[in-house]
Amino acid sequence: MTRRSVVSGTGSALPKRQVSNAELASTVDTTDEWIVERTGIRNRYIAGEGETTGSLATAAARRALESAGIEATDIGLIVLATATPDQTFPSTATKVQAALGIDDCIAFDVHAVCTGFLYALSVADSMLRSGNAGKALVIGAETFSRILDWDDRATCVLFGDGAGALVLSAEESDGGILATKLHADGRHNDLLFVDGGPSTTGTVGKLRMKGREVFRHAVVNLAGVLTEVLSSAGLTAADVDWVVPHQANARILDATAKKLGLPREKVVMTVDRHANTSAASVPLAFDTAIRDGRIKRGDVVVLEAMGGGFTWGAAALRY
Repeated sequence: MTRRSVVSGTGSALPKRQVSNAELASTVDTTDEWIVERTGIRNRYIAGEGETTGSLATAAARRALESAGIEATDIGLIVLATATPDQTFPSTATKVQAALGIDDCIAFDVHAVCTGFLYALSVADSMLRSGNAGKALVIGAETFSRILDWDDRATCVLFGDGAGALVLSAEESDGGILATKLHADGRHNDLLFVDGGPSTTGTVGKLRMKGREVFRHAVVNLAGVLTEVLSSAGLTAADVDWVVPHQANARILDATAKKLGLPREKVVMTVDRHANTSAASVPLAFDTAIRDGRIKRGDVVVLEAMGGGFTWGAAALRY
C-alpha cells in the first residue's frame, strides 16, 4: 500500500440562470445552429447579482463535503483554481474557508486558467502525500461571464459560469491519484488571453482568443499529455474506463479521443449543458458523471485540460 490522495467526495454548483443558444441569439449576432455546429454547446449558466466565484465555490464545496460524509472542520487544505477571483486579494480560497466556518487551514488560489483544476489537484496531491494535511478541498470555480466581450460573437457564446469540487483524503491505498503531468508554454500568450490586469491596464479586461490556432494546439497537446500520464501511471488506453476532459468544444473532445483511439462512449461530455466553465469544467463534469451513475467506484478515470498560457495537464486516478 502507498499513501495516496483518494477522492472521498465530489460536488458542483451552477448559477440560477440558464441561458440557451436561442436566448443568446436574441442579443448576440449568432444562431443556435451556428453555435451547435461549431462547438456542441446548447446551454450555459450565467451568474447573476450576488452570485460570485466564491459563492459558487462554497456551494460546490458544501456538496463535496456532504458526499464525503465529513465536516468542514476536518479539512486541512483548500486549493482553489480560478482565473476570475472575487478580489485581486485575498484569495477566493480564504473566502470559501471563512464561509465554511473553518478557523484555520492552508488556503490559497491557483491560476492556470482552464488547466487550473489539474494544477490545483496536483499541488493538493503532493501536499497530502507529504503530510502537510490529511484532507483537502480542491475546487475549480469561475464567473467567466464577467470577462467576456458580449459584442464578440466568436468568444462570448463559448463560456459559462460554475464550480466543481473534490474532497481528497490521504490514505494507504492502491487507488486514488496515480499520476499527474503538467505543462506550460508562455510563447503562445497572444492566442488566448485577457487584455487587462492590475499591473498593466489597471482594469479587469476582456477575453481574447484566436480559436483556430487554439484548436490546433489543444488536440496535439491533450493527446500528448494523456499518453504521458497513462505511461507514468503504468496504464494503457485500454485500461481507461472514463476520460473527463476540459469541456471547451465538442470537436476538440472528439478529435482528442480519436487521436488516442478511445471510443467516444468513454468520454464524459457536458459541454452541451454547461459550455466552457474554464477551471470549473473538469470537476463539474466529473461530479455530473458520478452522480448520474456513469463513473463508479474502482473505475480508472483520466482528467485532462488545456488553457491560456498555454497550460495543459492530465491526471490518472482510480475512483
